[in-house]
Amino acid sequence: MILIKLGGSIITNKEKPLSPRISTIDKISKHLKKIHEPIILVHGGGSFGHYWSVKYGMHTKPDKYSLHGVSVVKNSMIQLDKIILDSLIKNKLNPYCLPPTDFMDGNRPITKKVKEISKIAQSGLIPVSYGDALWYGAKKSYILSGDKIMSILAKVLRPRLSIFVLNVDGLYSDFKTKRLVHKMDGDQVSIEDIPMDVTGGMKRKVEEATKISKMGLDVFFVNGNKPERITNATKGKFEGTMFRGI
Repeated sequence: MILIKLGGSIITNKEKPLSPRISTIDKISKHLKKIHEPIILVHGGGSFGHYWSVKYGMHTKPDKYSLHGVSVVKNSMIQLDKIILDSLIKNKLNPYCLPPTDFMDGNRPITKKVKEISKIAQSGLIPVSYGDALWYGAKKSYILSGDKIMSILAKVLRPRLSIFVLNVDGLYSDFKTKRLVHKMDGDQVSIEDIPMDVTGGMKRKVEEATKISKMGLDVFFVNGNKPERITNATKGKFEGTMFRGI
């Protein structure tokens, strides 16, 4: 099984609110069609959910955030998810919309429901989940990032490979010179030096990828602007940053 996260920066233009990158999404869909094993997809919020979560001051820590903000974030994520689903269907794939509320209780995963996702993927459907604003309880809500969903699913389902699809070639050891880290084993880049946004940005991706690799599972960062690298990675040809399972 392959677990794939489409980052918000690759499926939307993060600089412009509510702007999907339709052409890029379609190109990625075409290449996903070439993967002949079960796939589970997760996507971020980009200039949809991420934009509104910033506007309403919502974060990953449960708190009493604006109820209207919760509604707006959830609505925008449904809009973005529909764009992803439409692209997959257009390219003759079989997506299966899977909101995180289907397998989360507050901020805890429901193991039985997570295991069900594997059965859905094995059937030939492609479960598609996404980062979202979730009800926590006690009048609190929180933002569950797509990156966090990746480690939640990986822990239970143990995919052969987890791929984070980015808008850059991978993780850079120097952001000015864009010197790429080809293999990450914890000492080339200080996580504290990596820029953050409301759901963690690259820092959260590195943290979750490191967590997955410590489960003994391989993780790969790849540039979604070169979608052939996604399919190449499933065949063992890596162009990006590899986190080897340890």
